[in-house]
Amino acid sequence: MARKKKSSGLKLQHSIDTRCPICCIVPPHMLENVAVNGNPQQRSWAFHTLNVSAQLRGRRNVVGNIFFSPSPGEKRRTIYDAKNGQQLPGTLVRGEGDPPSTDEAVNEAYDAAGATYDLYYEVFERNSIDDKGLRLDSSVHYGVKYDNAFWNGDQMVYGDGDGELFQRFTKCVDIIGHELTHGVTQYEAGLQYYGEPGALNESFSDVFGSLVKQRLKNQTADQADWIIGEGLLAPGVKGIGIRSMKAPGTAYDDPVLGKDPQPAHMRDKYTGWEDNAGVHINSGIPNYAFYLAAMEIGGYAWEKAGKIWYIALRDRLRNQAQFKTAANVTIQVAGELYGTDSPEQRAVQNAWQKVGVI
Repeated sequence: MARKKKSSGLKLQHSIDTRCPICCIVPPHMLENVAVNGNPQQRSWAFHTLNVSAQLRGRRNVVGNIFFSPSPGEKRRTIYDAKNGQQLPGTLVRGEGDPPSTDEAVNEAYDAAGATYDLYYEVFERNSIDDKGLRLDSSVHYGVKYDNAFWNGDQMVYGDGDGELFQRFTKCVDIIGHELTHGVTQYEAGLQYYGEPGALNESFSDVFGSLVKQRLKNQTADQADWIIGEGLLAPGVKGIGIRSMKAPGTAYDDPVLGKDPQPAHMRDKYTGWEDNAGVHINSGIPNYAFYLAAMEIGGYAWEKAGKIWYIALRDRLRNQAQFKTAANVTIQVAGELYGTDSPEQRAVQNAWQKVGVI
């Protein structure tokens, strides 16, 4: 039976924008739980984060996209300090090739943007986010105790976290890889940010965010933790991260943050309208499919499973693609790359069958 998420009792203004004007790593249901269950200060932080995100959505709708076009083939990372304000991008603090900063968040943003660039360039022959050498701009120290990180269509933005529930958002390379992949999706499939296409949008970001971390750590599929945001939650919070690709629905179970609502199978798919019809919730289903495929194929997940998913995102999927479309496309790509009825194609087909998509 399809699972309905229980109402938190919190009345918040929900708006649907299928263009993903900002794509945040922390899903709204976590922040809404904090706004209900947290202490007065935590509630205040949660409301502030939700309100800032809503304001940014409105601002992006008005301003539109601003694109930077450096010479193709260059890795160019530019880190700014928002100095706890909300004016972007902020003050330039480190450019490409500059020595490390004394600010840990600056160095983390710089290094993780480089690791993400390297995965796409060295493994998938992609020249930055837009495949045309887009400069990787990032702003750290955004807002006061801002509990999120996001890609706004132009750049990366990181909050410092409140320190009690979330730590600084530059700590996790997979979060940075996740958010930058929203940019790749923006330039390629353009998956609308609603329902199953939106859940695929989130899932592709989790997939490639995890692959950035795995490659940086030189981990095979069976060595990886498959946790998104491992190390992000503050000490004392009951959880290991914000999502688990190998066991959706088990990442956290905390009195303040609530319980991880992700399903791993279509029979448990969330069918409500919150979270843009479950974009962060139902991404557990394709996430688990990728995990299963990568584990069955074996070896380094970015070499075969990652290549299959990347070609599907770059060349085959369009903005309203559903789960079944993604399943059929990845199975087809696996056959084209590795042969009809090859172990790789069977692994992808088995994965989508196990999660109930086909």
